[in-house]
Amino acid sequence: MASSPLLLGPMLRYVDATSASIWVETRAACRVSVAAGGRSWHARTFAVHGHHYALVEVDGLDAASELPYEVRIDETVVCPEPGSEFPAPVISTRTPGRPLRMAYGSCRTSVPHDRSGNRTHGVDSLRAFALAVAEGRAERPDLLLFLGDQVYADSTSAEMQDFIRARRDIHEEPGRELKDYEEYAHLYQLAWSDEANRWLLSCLPSAMIFDDHDIRDDWNASLDWKKKMEATSWWRGRIVAGLAAYWVYQHLGNLSPAERADDEIWRRITAHDSEEELDLTDVLDEFADRCDTHPDTYRWSYSREFDDVRLVVVDSRVSRELAPSRRGLVNAKELAWLDDHLRGGFRHVLVATSLPFLLPMGLHNVEAWDEAIAQGAWGRPAAWIGERLRQAVDLEHWAAFQNSFQAVARIVTEVADGRRGPAPQTITFLSGDVHYSYLAEVERDDGGRIVQAVCSPVRNPLPRFLRWFAVVMSYGVATPIGAAAARSAKVPDPPFQWSTAKGPWFDNNLALLEDTADGLVMSWHTGVVEHGDELHPRLEQVARIVVPATRGDRRIAAEA
Repeated sequence: MASSPLLLGPMLRYVDATSASIWVETRAACRVSVAAGGRSWHARTFAVHGHHYALVEVDGLDAASELPYEVRIDETVVCPEPGSEFPAPVISTRTPGRPLRMAYGSCRTSVPHDRSGNRTHGVDSLRAFALAVAEGRAERPDLLLFLGDQVYADSTSAEMQDFIRARRDIHEEPGRELKDYEEYAHLYQLAWSDEANRWLLSCLPSAMIFDDHDIRDDWNASLDWKKKMEATSWWRGRIVAGLAAYWVYQHLGNLSPAERADDEIWRRITAHDSEEELDLTDVLDEFADRCDTHPDTYRWSYSREFDDVRLVVVDSRVSRELAPSRRGLVNAKELAWLDDHLRGGFRHVLVATSLPFLLPMGLHNVEAWDEAIAQGAWGRPAAWIGERLRQAVDLEHWAAFQNSFQAVARIVTEVADGRRGPAPQTITFLSGDVHYSYLAEVERDDGGRIVQAVCSPVRNPLPRFLRWFAVVMSYGVATPIGAAAARSAKVPDPPFQWSTAKGPWFDNNLALLEDTADGLVMSWHTGVVEHGDELHPRLEQVARIVVPATRGDRRIAAEA
C-alpha cells in the first residue's frame, strides 16, 4: 500500500452491541468514510505534528451482527486493498449473553519477520495468531488486550535507527532512543504495518494500556529516577511526544462513545466545524506536559463490562505518586477510582495491569525489601544502594510500592469475600512486563478465587542466561532470602499468601482467556516456523489451564 492515501489502519477499536470505532492515519488532510451494510459514516482528519488522523464513529448497528466494511478517502476505496490475500475486514458487534473470549499479551518489538528477525527476537506470536484466524484455524476473540510495551522507544531496531540517522546525528542525545513525535509516528508505523497484523487489527476490537518502554525503561520507578531524567537535555521532549502519541495511537480508541464525549481533546475535534483541518499539535503537547507534571488531572485507566464480566484496565505509570512520604504505584485519586470499580456482583472481575500484581513470592519479597531500604529502613548508605539496585534490575512492580499493594490486596480480598456485593467466581489479574508467563493463585479456603495470569512477551524473549537469573530471583534462593530480608526491614506481611500454580514459560506467547461453564480457560500460544517458511509460522499451544467455576473444586487443571 506504498502509494495508498491510507498510511496506517484501519484499526477496529472500541466495539459494543450497537457501535464501533475505526481509527486511521492518512497521508494528507482528507475526509474518511466507512461503508457497511448499505450505510456510511464520515469524519474529517485532524493533524498532529504534520500527521493526519481520523476516528470514525460507526453507530446504529444491530447487536450480534457481522458486517464487512470498506474505508474510503475522499471517495477512493483504500480498504480492502485489491488483490489482498486476507479476507475483507468486518465489524462484529457484541452479542449480549455470549461468554467473553479475549486475547492478551505484552512486550512486542517491531523487527522484520524474516529469518534474521525471528532468530534475534523469536517468532511474532501475534502474527502467528493473525494467520491462524485468517485461515480459519483459530476462532476470533471478542477483544485483543495489549498490556504495555506496544512500542519500544528506548531500544530501537535497525530500521528505526536508519530513520533516526536520516534526520539527526544519532551520536548526540538521546542517541538511538526516540526524540520527538515524528520518530514516535515512524515507530508506530513499524509496529502496525505488517500485513497480517494490520488485517487482524482491522477485524478484532482492541484495547491498550502503556508500560515503561512505551516511554522509557523504569519510567517513574522513583523520584530519584524522575529527577535524573528531568536533568537531561531530552527528557521533556520525550515524555511530551510519548504521551501525545499514546493519546492519538492508543488511548483514543480505548474510549467508548460516552467516554469520548467527555474527553477534553475529543471535544475540540467534534466542536470543529470548519472544512479546514484542525491542528491539535500545540493542544496535545500542552496536554501531555500537564499529564506528566500533574497526573491527577487526567485518567488513562478505564473499565468495560461484558454482561457479567467486568474488565478494569489500570494505569500503573503516569498516575504514580513518587514523593517518598506518599509513595504509591497509583496516587490517591487513582486508587479511589480503582476502589470504586472493584465490586462484587459479577461472575468474573478482570483487573488488567501491565505490571504483575502477584509476582513469584521470592521476587515479591526482594522488591518489598528493596523499597524499604531505599526509603531509609537501614540508614542512608543502604538507601543509596537500594535506589541503585532498584533502577539496575527493575525492582519497581506493585511489590515495590507497598502502600498501593497492601491497599489493593485488601480491596480484592473484600471483593472475594463477598463484602462488596456477591462474591465473583474469580478475580483475575492480567499482566505482562516480566518476559515470562505464569499463573499464580492466592491460597484461600472460601469465597472467590484470586488469580494472577501473566503473558509476556508477545515478541521479545529473554536471552537464555537471563532466563536462569529470572528463575533464581523468582523461584530459587530468592524465596527464603527475600522473606528474611523483608522481615528484617519490617515490611508488613501481605494479607494473603500465594504460589505459582503453573509456569514459567519463556516462549513468545499470546494468551487466550475464555469464559466457559467449567470456569475460566486460559491458554498460551506461540508461533513455530516449519520447513523454513519464516513468513507463515504455525500457531502452537504452549499450555492450557482451567480455573474451575465451582468453589468446591479447588483444583486448577492444566495440560501442557
